[in-house]
Amino acid sequence: MRDKTDALFKITKLEHSDSVISATLDINKDCDIFNGHFPDHPVVPGACMLQIVKEVLEDALNTTLQLKKADYLKFMAMIDPGNTQQVLLDLAYKFDEEGDINVVAKLMAGEVICFKLQGRFMKMAKSYAR
Repeated sequence: MRDKTDALFKITKLEHSDSVISATLDINKDCDIFNGHFPDHPVVPGACMLQIVKEVLEDALNTTLQLKKADYLKFMAMIDPGNTQQVLLDLAYKFDEEGDINVVAKLMAGEVICFKLQGRFMKMAKSYAR
């Protein structure tokens, strides 16, 4: 089990209404992921920006999700955890006729947009521990 003290981010504020999520996230500059990405010049990996969107949506909807399709992914600016300790996530979603969740999201460091996503997530069947 992963140590929560080494988590990449922590949700400090989450507002969720009318299929819109706004979250404030604290970035853990001491997270082990920065030891390899990159030593002496850490940045939040692009894949982790996508994972942040997924995990916040999972928390807000209280379900497990998998990315089904990314129609648009754009990495626009790096997040340096030494200079940026807090990021904002704005996310709007809509369920389609198949039960998938269509998402438009952006991750920002202050006024700077770092990541944009338009994609589709699907709910995963619950797994049961043995």
